[in-house]
Parts: sequence; C-alpha cells; structure tokens
Amino acid sequence: MEPAGAVLGVDPGTAVTGYGVVVRRQDGNLALEECGVFRTSPDQPLAHRLRDIFLGIQDLLERFRPRAVAVEDVFQGKNVRSALTLGHARGTILLAAALGEVPVAEYTPREVKKAVAGRGGATKEQVAFMVQQHLRLKTPPEPADAADGVAVALCHWLVGGKGGGPRRGRVSLP
Repeated sequence: MEPAGAVLGVDPGTAVTGYGVVVRRQDGNLALEECGVFRTSPDQPLAHRLRDIFLGIQDLLERFRPRAVAVEDVFQGKNVRSALTLGHARGTILLAAALGEVPVAEYTPREVKKAVAGRGGATKEQVAFMVQQHLRLKTPPEPADAADGVAVALCHWLVGGKGGGPRRGRVSLP
C-alpha cells in the first residue's frame, strides 16, 4: 500500500486521543493501516499532556505521510470547560499538521456519523459496526476512541474530497 494515499483521522481528547490511518488500496478498496490511542495521565500538567499528543501525531505524520488529516470538530455541549479543554487538544493536532504541511479537514460528530453509519444520530456502537463493515474488518477497532478516529478518516474518504481534496471551505491548507 502506498502511504501517500493515507488519511489520518483523529478524535481529539486530552485524556484519550483516538486515531486511525485509512488508505485506498490499488484494488480501490479502503483499508485500515493502523489505529490506536494516545493516553495521557491526568496527573500531568495540561502542557505536558498536549506535548505528548503533539509528539504522537508528529510520529504518525512522519511514518504515514498522509495526504490529509481529518479531525473531529468541537461539538456544542453544556460543559464549557470540557469544550475549552478539547479545543486545546484540537489545537495541538492542527499545529502538528500545519508544521508537517498536511491539509486539515474538520468534521462535526454528526457529519462523521452520517457519512459512516448513514444517520447523524447513530450511536457509537453503530458507528463502530459500520467502520467494521466499510473496512471489512473481523471486529470493530478497539478501544472505542480508536474506532472514532478511524471513523473520522473514513468520513473524509467517503465525503471529503476522496482523501485529500478541498472540502466545503473547511479545509486548512498550509
């Protein structure tokens, strides 16, 4: 498989950041190259946790050289502090992509669910199952945060410019 055809999907969080690398094979099928999570310790200062996320994303960018990074956007919630903290994690990921000169596409959770599972109100379990189906996996990716990262990458392949092209003006180019 050609790493240049990869899309890195990221589900940001300061405690757990999920990621997935999805590629298009020569036969035209999408395939999961790698997925996982970056876990940070709540005992660490926020700056150290963000550093760890940044270094993890930087490593993925160096290893897979994706043509795009797809990131889940901040959703509106009742907890302003949680949204702000999530924004820190997203900023770290966006910075790593910008420094690596990789275009960034942002998708709301609803957009990801609709693209992958067919409806914006799908449950996490339904999304994980559909990721499994789309990528022809024996089981859904685990843990759940990794499955979410894979879903974001898959969303980009399905609706966002076929793995690297511009998307509705919400793509940031370096």
